[in-house]
Parts: sequence; structure tokens; C-alpha cells
Amino acid sequence: MSLFIENIRQGIGSLKSHRLRAVITSSIIAIGITALVGILTSIDAMNNAISKTMSRMGSQSFTISNRLRVERFGVPADFPNIHYDQAHQFENYFGNKLPVSIALNASFNSKVKCNHLETNPNVKVIGIEEDYLKTSNYEIDAGRNFTPNDIRMNLPLAIIGYDIRNDLFKGSDAPGRSIGSIISIDGKPFKVVGELKKKGSSMGMSGGDRLVYIPIHNARQSFASVTDNCTITIQVDNVQDLDDEMNESYTLMRRIRLLKPADTDDFSIVKSDALAKDAKENMAMVSGVGTLIGIITLLGAAVSLMNIMLVSVTERTREIGLRKALGATSINIRNQFLIEAIIICQLGGIGGIILGLLLGNLVALGLGSGFIAPWAWIIMAFVVCIIVGLLAGLYPANKASKLDPIEALRHEG
Repeated sequence: MSLFIENIRQGIGSLKSHRLRAVITSSIIAIGITALVGILTSIDAMNNAISKTMSRMGSQSFTISNRLRVERFGVPADFPNIHYDQAHQFENYFGNKLPVSIALNASFNSKVKCNHLETNPNVKVIGIEEDYLKTSNYEIDAGRNFTPNDIRMNLPLAIIGYDIRNDLFKGSDAPGRSIGSIISIDGKPFKVVGELKKKGSSMGMSGGDRLVYIPIHNARQSFASVTDNCTITIQVDNVQDLDDEMNESYTLMRRIRLLKPADTDDFSIVKSDALAKDAKENMAMVSGVGTLIGIITLLGAAVSLMNIMLVSVTERTREIGLRKALGATSINIRNQFLIEAIIICQLGGIGGIILGLLLGNLVALGLGSGFIAPWAWIIMAFVVCIIVGLLAGLYPANKASKLDPIEALRHEG
């Protein structure tokens, strides 16, 4: 044990004598560990944010759309649009037993103004019916929801998201400060009748709070660029009935779309929790890529460390010869160099873990998912540092241990 401690002391002393070289090598190791821990911490934060967002959406609802599923980068499947008359036909039949809502995307890049304040042109405007907030698990923070009469009369009313309220109505944190105000959406006036509670959005993308809801008929009338493609959301009373209601909706939708028994489906029915599953599968792929990047960086660091340790062996040839002349064995010399390599890796690893946690939790902070400490990845990072140190230091350590003490003492350093 005393010999092991002495080797550690010798290793630390050698690192102090060559501070710049040790710092550079440790920094390379730190970059690899930062990439590894930072990316994986960010992935955990994203998964946590997705779970929270989907739990707020509820597990007792399902959606009918022309999309096969949520694909990478949001690319939908090439299915024909679900026109409003088809969605309305579905609602007339199915809406008698369960809450059904129809939504229509009016714009993805609108600018909203009120007096001298305006938002960036990245506000989503959605035309909805009176049951949409319920089926999508949004809550009114102040004001009211749309009424059936508001929808039927095409009234120019608006319910604004949490971010829109904060952007346009400053000076107070009290809910309701926008109620009754007139806002302009792409130059069209709307009266604010409701404000939504903060909901958040998946993976930090604008959506959950950066939107404006307007009556669906007004959306079809006021936005010339709107595509006649509706999304239908159905909420069941009991989660046990979800599959039965989905089967019935599936049969009804095929009939509305005039599909023959041999025809393939040209629409999709997706549970809310299925969206979370798809998103997490994509995150798993990103996690694999991030891990690969970290490993490649660590391999580069290992090569650098091996090169520096070989240089160290050459520079310290006389020291090695002197230690052997004083009785140090080849094993002692080898262990000393291995311990030096491991110490360098551990110093870099500690720095990399700290930086990785900071970067990963900056992402978590932006997503609102709370502090993330992936202990499994942290422990793995320490183990990886030991392995990298052993692999990178093994060849230089063996070379040092095999030096002939007489030849080593003759070496001019």
C-alpha cells in the first residue's frame, strides 16, 4: 500500500513539473467527457420534458389526422387532407357521446401586435371549436372559452397563450390584463376574451404557449392561405374505453372517407402517449450519435495521452535508470507511469463531468425539466477515464519498465 501511495505521489510530482503538458492532455480528456456527459444529460432532460408535456396532454385522448405518425423533423405522411366537411360529419355522429374537437392550422408564422408592441413572426394561429381546450388539456387562466355561438357567428375573438400575453401586455403579472383588448394578427383585428395558463412545449420548441386560438370558421374565412386540413381530437371518460372508442372511430372514419374494404387507410389514429413513444425513440437515436461523438473524442484524447507519455519516458530516461539503480523493479516503474496516465485522465474526467452537467442542465433549464444528474453516465465516465488511462499508458509504461538501467544512466537528458 505504501508503495502504491508513493507511486501516486511520484505521479503528482511529475505532473507538477510538467504542468502545461498535463493541463493540455487533461483538457483533451475533459472535452471528450464533456461531450459524452453533456449530450447524454441533455437527452435525459429532453425525455423528461417530453414525458411532462405528454402527461399534461393526457393519456385519455386520441387524434385523427392525415399524418401517418410524427416523423423526424415533422415531415407528415403524404395522405389526402381531412377536409372540414369530413371532420364535421365525424363530429356530428361521434360528438353526441364524447367531447370531440376540430382544429385547423391557420398560420405557423404570424405576427401579433397590440398598440406599439409586437411579437416575432413565429406565432402559431389555430382555428378551434369550443371543446378543443378540454380535449387538449389547456386551462383558462383568465377570461373565458369560446361559446358555440362564437364559433357559429365567426366572431373575431382570440384566446392567447401565456407567452403572447407576456410579450404584448407588460407592466403587470396579474392574469386577465389582456382581456377586452384588441390585438392584430397579420393585420386583422381580434378581441381577446381568454388567456391560457402556462403549458410549456416539447423539447423547447415554440408551441405550447406561443400561440393564438381563434374560432375555426373565422380562421377559414380570415386566412386566405389556410389549408383545408383538419385534426380531430377525441377525449374518452375512462382510459379503459380508449381502445374501443378508437376502433369505433376508425370504422366511422373509413366510411366517411369512402374507403372500400380493400383500400388502405389514408388517415391515422394516434394515442397521445404514442407521440411520446415516437419522440423518445428518436431521442434514443440521438443519444447513440452523441455517445459515438464522445467516444471518438476520447479515442483522440487517448492517442494524445499515449504520445505525451512516450515523450515523458524519453525525457525521464535518466530518472528511470537512477530509480532502477536504487532498487526499483520493472513493475514499480510500470505502475508509476500507469498511475500518472490514470491521474491525468481522472483530472480531465472530473472537469469534463462538471462541464457536461452544466451544459446539460442549461438545456434542462430551458426545457423546464428540473435538475438532471445522470449518475449512471457519471459513474461510466469515471470508469471510461480509468480504462483510457490504462490503455493509453500501458505501452509507454512497458517501454519505461524495460529500459536498461546502465544505458538509461548514460542517456543525456
